[in-house]
Amino acid sequence: MSPSVTQEHAASAEPDGFGLTLADIADLRAYERERETFRANVIALKKRRRLHVGEFQTLVFENRDTIRFQIQEMARAERILTDEGIETELRIYNPLISRPGKLSATLFLELTTDAMLREWLPKLVGIEQSYELRIGAGEQAELIPCHVDAAHEAQLTREEMTASVHYLWFPVGRDQAQRLAEGPASLVCTHPAYRFETELDEVSRQSLAAELR
Repeated sequence: MSPSVTQEHAASAEPDGFGLTLADIADLRAYERERETFRANVIALKKRRRLHVGEFQTLVFENRDTIRFQIQEMARAERILTDEGIETELRIYNPLISRPGKLSATLFLELTTDAMLREWLPKLVGIEQSYELRIGAGEQAELIPCHVDAAHEAQLTREEMTASVHYLWFPVGRDQAQRLAEGPASLVCTHPAYRFETELDEVSRQSLAAELR
């Protein structure tokens, strides 16, 4: 799913040392030569950054490699051949890259039948506001509520039903990143129709904390 570009989003996509640039995106012929290896590496990477919450919700925590893969595959599928076309994709996707202070994720509602779509999309209105990152345990636990990517909120939020994909981020400071690495930590969904909690394992915590430092 390709988000639309808004003026606010475009402004937030200016190079900041963490986002991708035009030089990071291979042209189509060069990408075909590396695609098989790169795709395998990203699949392995996503296994460390994918969390299943409950019965059918999954969050993938994005970084430069996962977003570069998204842009390369979009360019390949849509035959985007110009610098201007690639720069448009960069403006769309760069804000979704995790970086120090910001842990970004794509939320997927994996509803695989028409019956599930009809039942759950109306039930889960507001799901994009219902996630928390819990760092620590017991009385020392810290809850970090998610935020919704501003450029996508108006596009994906509806009063009658939700979308199947949302873009979230968690503000995680340096000290919190250290606590995340040390664990324990979990991802919590507080939506009234879908209350679940998933603990992050050691591999996931280290992978996420490394980019936040």
